[in-house]
Amino acid sequence: MNPTPGQPTAPGTSARPHAPYQPTTPGAPWRHHAPARPGPRAVRQSPVGPTTLLVIAKEPLPGRVKTRLTPPYSPELAARIAEAALADTLRAVLAMPARRRVLVLDGRAGRWLPPGFDVVPQCAGGLDERLAAAFAGCAGPALLIGMDTPQVTPALLAPALADDAWRGCDAWFGPAADGGFWALGLAEPRPGLLRGVPMSTARTGAVQRRRLTEAGLVVRDLPELRDVDTAEDVAQVAAAAPHGLFAAAVAAGAAR
Repeated sequence: MNPTPGQPTAPGTSARPHAPYQPTTPGAPWRHHAPARPGPRAVRQSPVGPTTLLVIAKEPLPGRVKTRLTPPYSPELAARIAEAALADTLRAVLAMPARRRVLVLDGRAGRWLPPGFDVVPQCAGGLDERLAAAFAGCAGPALLIGMDTPQVTPALLAPALADDAWRGCDAWFGPAADGGFWALGLAEPRPGLLRGVPMSTARTGAVQRRRLTEAGLVVRDLPELRDVDTAEDVAQVAAAAPHGLFAAAVAAGAAR
């Protein structure tokens, strides 16, 4: 989840699943090359709602994603598992009402990206800066999730995306079992609430939630989920969500 800063695509545009994206010069918007032929899913209309849905992710390339899974998994299998986790996440997001669906991406979009998403490159800096920048690019309420919880379902996201989700509520918080968080929603973009929060530690979630409450925000909680970081996490999450692409990728890898 790193590199170059860029500008979001125009609201209402959608990235196609076979069209590669690549950064140009630092600070310049990504270019969309070779428009792809829309597939059968391109004609489907996703539900509309008041909230922007953000997914922050890294291109699933061997050696760049899920490095903590190797060993026991090979870099290639770890990348396939990461791609399946991302695909399951995007599928859940597409099923939910949203004002706009944005993939905040480190890398280039591939065939795993369905129609219906705007693609925005991640800015430079630490994870706190990249999360802050994702919210800064939004207008109005936004809910951000990552690619490490493929067990996420529309039902789990529903409370934060209901018509009355922001009535008497300023923020939504989804804690992760490892002490981090898997979801964060803000009624108004306030990037400063994320900057400086220590990321990828056992206290990240506690510090982030305290930031929200100390700023006077009314916070509602989503259910706790387990992030996929280790081989044990892979087994536990695949068992909890046996019918998704993630579980299928894990099973296929075990059969090799």
